[in-house]
Amino acid sequence: MSSFVSRHWRWGALSAAAAVALTLVTPASAQPKAAPKPTVRPAAPAPAAPAPAQPAAPGQPGAAGAAGTGAAAPENGLVQLKPEPSQPDWVKVCGNDPSSNQQICYTTRDFVSDQGQPVLAVAMYDVTGKPEKISRFILPLGLLLSPGIKFNIDQGPSADGKFAICLPNGCFAEGQTNDTFINSMKKGTSLNVKFRNQVGNEVTFQVPLAGFGKAYDGAPLDPKVLEEQQKKLQDELQKRSDELRSKLQGGSAAASPDQAVPATATPKQ
Repeated sequence: MSSFVSRHWRWGALSAAAAVALTLVTPASAQPKAAPKPTVRPAAPAPAAPAPAQPAAPGQPGAAGAAGTGAAAPENGLVQLKPEPSQPDWVKVCGNDPSSNQQICYTTRDFVSDQGQPVLAVAMYDVTGKPEKISRFILPLGLLLSPGIKFNIDQGPSADGKFAICLPNGCFAEGQTNDTFINSMKKGTSLNVKFRNQVGNEVTFQVPLAGFGKAYDGAPLDPKVLEEQQKKLQDELQKRSDELRSKLQGGSAAASPDQAVPATATPKQ
């Protein structure tokens, strides 16, 4: 897993923002309600207070956009992601495990929200001579860990996965699959990754599978090309992180302006 982790260490700059509104990708009725305030009986009837402004509906840009999901999510929690723009296609990386002297390859791709924030990384591992395959994912922080995840291709059967560890750049989950599942990925349209957000509602990240089969069956990427892609991706993520930080700082300043009290004019004598 170490090489997979190292490719995504810069996710930490954006994963906090990606985690915030995952709690918002849920029906409004499922949100915890505040305890009612004690009723105070006024001495005389008071005019009705205007209704408070309603928060942005879940899944709308005002809500899910801050989560890093970006895309409008319907009440079923489906969020369609798109490939990371600076990563042109699925990437296959291979290396030898010194302990077993076996070749290990993984085919991976990063996915982002409509706002360009990284929210999911996928890697399918293949160890020479072993029939079982390992599927690994990086998801945002702030999810329920005990339910684990489920993932499937299109309308096919689901495989189970468990969270292994959470780091500042996200939570890592993995599950075992086989050749049948990999073949379904090669022929399929979408990979669905399901998990539970902070309020216990199911969220599904749906990612496109175009190009997966070609990369999985093809030759591994040249290490020099991989290094160039990683540097480009890291530079792009750093740029987005700086932009996001500037927006957050600007928003905080606008929300909490200095309460400067103007000087009272001195009356003329």
